[in-house]
Amino acid sequence: MKPPDRGSYLVAAGILLSRIAGLIRQRIFSHYLGISAASEVWNAAFRIPNFLQNLFGEGALSASFIPSYSRLLGEGNEEEARRLAGAVLALLSCTVAVLVLLGELATPALVGLIVPRFSSEMRELTGTLVRILFPAAGLLVLSAWCLGVLNSHRRFLLSYAAPVVWNAAIILTVLFAGSGRGDTRFVIVAAWGAVLGSLLQIAVQWPVVRSVGGHLRPQNWRGVPAVPHVVRSFLPNLISRGANQISALIDLWIANFIPGAVTAMSNAQVLYTLPVSLFGMAISAAELPEMARQSGAAESVAQALRVRLDAATQRLAYYIVPSAVGFICLGGVISAAVFQTGRFGHADSMYVWIVLAGSSIGLLASTLGRLYASTFYALHDTTTPLRCGIVRIVLTGGLGLLAARTLPGVLGIDPKWGAAGITASAGVAGWVEFVLLRRGLCRRLGRFDLPTRELAKLWTAAIVAGLTSTAVRLMMPADTSSFPLLLATVPLNAVVYLGVTTWWDIPEAAVLTGQIRRLLDRPRSGA
Repeated sequence: MKPPDRGSYLVAAGILLSRIAGLIRQRIFSHYLGISAASEVWNAAFRIPNFLQNLFGEGALSASFIPSYSRLLGEGNEEEARRLAGAVLALLSCTVAVLVLLGELATPALVGLIVPRFSSEMRELTGTLVRILFPAAGLLVLSAWCLGVLNSHRRFLLSYAAPVVWNAAIILTVLFAGSGRGDTRFVIVAAWGAVLGSLLQIAVQWPVVRSVGGHLRPQNWRGVPAVPHVVRSFLPNLISRGANQISALIDLWIANFIPGAVTAMSNAQVLYTLPVSLFGMAISAAELPEMARQSGAAESVAQALRVRLDAATQRLAYYIVPSAVGFICLGGVISAAVFQTGRFGHADSMYVWIVLAGSSIGLLASTLGRLYASTFYALHDTTTPLRCGIVRIVLTGGLGLLAARTLPGVLGIDPKWGAAGITASAGVAGWVEFVLLRRGLCRRLGRFDLPTRELAKLWTAAIVAGLTSTAVRLMMPADTSSFPLLLATVPLNAVVYLGVTTWWDIPEAAVLTGQIRRLLDRPRSGA
């Protein structure tokens, strides 16, 4: 059996590869479109069907399918697990086909609802892109079924690296068929590239899915005992797991009242979801099937889950805390290095930085909340995450409207800075959800540690690192280009943080320094 830590490392490696490909894609879009009407249209259109993919795919499907499928595998009942996977595939295919058809028919209404302040030309182009992208989103939901099968069999790397081919398809399509032919042509070609990439993403996973899962095929779901539980848990998971996605859609609706905010928030999202995905999703995705395999007396299961939660919380906090502080201190440097090219200028980078700083407020809460929600799903409790998710959605909408529409006027600042208020208010809602989830888990499992003293040390170390790297940034010549500035500050930030946490004997620092030593010793031992 592969140890859980290895699983989280493989998930992280796959996510890192896919995120790098996503950053390259976003940089190309920034170069050709900047923060323009076409970029606003693309990011809005992309978000609408992408909501379907994230909500039904990696959200609700993973939370409802993986625990049941993994438990059958853990019990050695591979034939029943195979029947469940085939039945879920059939149900999912039918559901997605209906949703894509409804999405195609309802596109004008959806566009008018989500981006009512767009001009008529922008809404028309948004509708065209949404109609192209909906089938791509449906295919990506089926790709998430492949991810569920592979994760349950502890094949983490391929399932999370598969989006590399999706990004590559978009990049190659726009470079060869869309560049230099106008903004409208560019975004339409990009949408067709996304459809091609969705097909390729399933194609690269399917042979391995058949290899580990056996002869999987759609089949009648009647008579498969585990199917009713998966179906019953799907709707609550749809809301609780989808709280992030629903909140993001609410943020998009609020942002369309602020010119340029949709693109700035989309670019900021690419950056701040990197640590959430790289660490939060990696650890949560690896832990979910392992937690679902726990069996025995109730107290022994609770004790095992508390141990896993303690270890996972410490690992998450060690990496997320410096990421949040780093975005606040160095977000402008990072944004410029990633996006500032072509039509995307310095002022645009600074705008993304402010939005990114607002996003950092809820970074730790979102990652720990994902881990806690996964624990509830492993316990087959969908009600508690559902309630917490609803609270988060309501708060996101109310606080977001207040921050975007009212606060700029009260503070006497440019209304465009309301975009930072949107992301900051979403972070506050994330902290409320985190507190509610933690309280529910403590009632269910008994109290488990939230290392307050260690967290204080992590925040202190991250602030010291952030101030040190900021001082270096301020001392460098004003005309220093973005990449040298990035190379001079971000590695320094990481080294100072590692040094301070090592000096304070933080356990994760010892693990990380040990891994670095082994990597450095490997060439010498090989020689």
